[in-house]
Amino acid sequence: MNSVYLLIIAASLLTSLLSLVGVTVILFSRNRLSRLVMFLVSLSAGTLLGDSFIHLLPEAVEEAARSESVWFGVIAGIMIFFILEKIVHWRHCHLQPGKEHPHPIGAMNLVGDGLHNLIDGLLIGGSFLASVPLGIVTTIAVIAHEIPQELGDFGTLIHAGYKPKKALWLNLFSGLASVVGAVIAIIIGSQAEGFIEWIIPITAGGFIYIATSDLIPELKKESRISQTLRQLLGIGLGLGLMVILKLFSI
Repeated sequence: MNSVYLLIIAASLLTSLLSLVGVTVILFSRNRLSRLVMFLVSLSAGTLLGDSFIHLLPEAVEEAARSESVWFGVIAGIMIFFILEKIVHWRHCHLQPGKEHPHPIGAMNLVGDGLHNLIDGLLIGGSFLASVPLGIVTTIAVIAHEIPQELGDFGTLIHAGYKPKKALWLNLFSGLASVVGAVIAIIIGSQAEGFIEWIIPITAGGFIYIATSDLIPELKKESRISQTLRQLLGIGLGLGLMVILKLFSI
């Protein structure tokens, strides 16, 4: 069991370090970055949906004492992420960004991203506690989602008036909340009965919500055939990766 705990910490630390990819924002032109992010968003959507329907839900059904608890867990996951988004977007501000007074949206972004990373760590931890293979595919799904998100977060901090170096460190600090979430999962999982039975369908519900409510609507904003084909390729690659991992029993 100690080895599983080490895997949980390592996986959550890996996702935390993804916050450093945001620095690549300054290396791309706006148009190139937009195309890259949209492809990554489509890849993320396919990966999250694939993990939910190919890995998480079958595992949840197999482990559940009653099948009804699985679907209640999925609904709970969808509602948790819906409420989380509401909390993050409740506050609005119309101040202009500047060097002396970074735009409050930067601070809001850090708090929201930190909370999101905390939940990611919790979900990764719960998946590893269910089984190591499930933890691995869930970590891959989180990574696929985190890369475009971290690019956007870093861009938001720069827009808010933070210097690149400070924005990078703040983003990394926010990312480390994933490790905190993983530790919480270990503590709860070792003491609370039924934790694993509930956390897996909740994870699936959360991933389904992110893919269908956040990612796919973003993709629908682009109607050009070439872009649509690129998006379908990204979604297909994400789904294909999850299928391949399933075929190799990972």
